[in-house]
Amino acid sequence: MAPLPAHPDIWRLAAFVSVFALLAVLEQARPRRTRTVSQSRRWLANLSIVAIDTVAARLAFPLAPFALAGLAQARGWGLFHLWPIPAGFEVAASVLLLDLLIYTQHRLFHRLPLFWRIHRMHHTDLDLDVSSGTRFHPLEILLSLAIKLAAVALLGASPLAVLVFEILLNATSMFSHANLRLPLPLDRWLRLVVVTPDMHRVHHSVIVRETDSNFGFNLPWWDRLFGTYIPQPREGHEGMRIGLKEWRNQDELDLWPLLKIPFIATPTVKQP
Repeated sequence: MAPLPAHPDIWRLAAFVSVFALLAVLEQARPRRTRTVSQSRRWLANLSIVAIDTVAARLAFPLAPFALAGLAQARGWGLFHLWPIPAGFEVAASVLLLDLLIYTQHRLFHRLPLFWRIHRMHHTDLDLDVSSGTRFHPLEILLSLAIKLAAVALLGASPLAVLVFEILLNATSMFSHANLRLPLPLDRWLRLVVVTPDMHRVHHSVIVRETDSNFGFNLPWWDRLFGTYIPQPREGHEGMRIGLKEWRNQDELDLWPLLKIPFIATPTVKQP
């Protein structure tokens, strides 16, 4: 099994900052859609949420997923410790299975009313860009982290596999939400191996059938395999409306109103 790399937090932070900065520059050079609301106002809210999420996760779960993976490796916990397997195969299998878990979790967050109340904050963004890939309510982050920790312990995923998965998940979440215009032939081929911005943008449509599709963050295969894939939005990428029908006023989408969304009973019923 592959060992825990030195300074995993630094690796993850460096990857996050690098990918965020690169995509932010590319968005300015090749935007896919015209912004409808103030970018600076949205970024203030979205990046403030990142800071709150980070503090909440550290306070609630002092043991990070890759640290738990190291503990599981030392004590022989998990399925991958039941028999000897090559390190490369274990890393690939762990990344694949953890990505399937995230896909399944995402579908459940749309299907179960209590989870949807938490997750819908992510869908209230009226524009999409690289910062949208970080816009998750602290309660969703804590739930996701608890599920991930359980999966890491059950699988016995190596520290390297968990770190690779964490970096890939953060990077592809920002990439798939980016307001980035890719050449159509490139997008057509790229979405065979990774979720592209045009593919994931469909998921942020106000049309419920489209909102409940394209759940993948990293690998695009699960949506095709389980019948949740929609290639293009009905209204086209320039014409589609982003967000939720119930939240169309940016004044209701600053930091404090966003944090209150899970505790608001209405207006949250999805409409066809």
